[in-house]
Amino acid sequence: MWLAERLRLIEEKHIKFLLTGSSARKLKRGGANLLAGRAREAKLFPLTYHEIENFNFHHYLLYGGMPMVVLSDAPREDLYAYVDTYLRDEIIAEAVVLKLQAFSRFLEMSAITSGQMINYANISNDVGISASTIREYYRILEDTFLGFSLPAYTKTIKRKAASTAKFYYFDLGVKNILAKIDSIPENTDTFGQSFEHFIALELRAYLSYQRERKTLSYWQSKNGQEVDFIIGDDIAIEVKSSNNIQEKHLKGLRAFEEENLCKQYILVSQDKLSRKVGGILLLHWEDFLKRLWSNELILLN
Repeated sequence: MWLAERLRLIEEKHIKFLLTGSSARKLKRGGANLLAGRAREAKLFPLTYHEIENFNFHHYLLYGGMPMVVLSDAPREDLYAYVDTYLRDEIIAEAVVLKLQAFSRFLEMSAITSGQMINYANISNDVGISASTIREYYRILEDTFLGFSLPAYTKTIKRKAASTAKFYYFDLGVKNILAKIDSIPENTDTFGQSFEHFIALELRAYLSYQRERKTLSYWQSKNGQEVDFIIGDDIAIEVKSSNNIQEKHLKGLRAFEEENLCKQYILVSQDKLSRKVGGILLLHWEDFLKRLWSNELILLN
């Protein structure tokens, strides 16, 4: 009813409204489809690199970018409070989850595997519920804006591509709490995965805030060669946590470059020496993000 009334005011009085919400499911149940063609959609994300003064890289990888956490003297306690009151109580209060224990196990497994290709069968076995229920749980996370799918880029011809999507949580701090990660030492798989996740969130926020309609995807060949992110058909981005980039780190981009599909190839790392090696631009992550947010990398439509 409230949406129908706003629709009447929009059409008859030409009044503008700013409507906010944290769940696509609630909006759908409320009849948000009535606003189709009459409303613009915008999303807000956790704070990004260029929005945080005196950005602390390692602190961000562990605690994420939610404003209340960034400003907190006890970020871990605030993350626990968020997880306990929202991820569990509110979702269950919506009656979209009936088995709390199974859903809690799913949250932990989905966080542990965040940034990886979704394997419904493996998670089903670990959690002890059907693969179809696991699929529905992932839809719940997306509908409540707690995560997003990263589709596979499948246009390559020389190398057959995988087609399974990846899933990322919307915030690193929330993901870490769910996955029971309390430290992220350098030179570990956890650090590398968190670094990649960080760049994923920056790219997603940038494309959305710039109203850029290019798809963010990833590429992986059947024999394991991979590029972490593809923006439209324009930019291929590989992320490495190393501070000393060598030729071995370029293998994925080299293989993808042979397809001649993108205009630009970038490797983002902790190596402070930005340079170009053949057709691949090597950038330190801060240099990359500064160029990204100043629109030096992507030509906007």
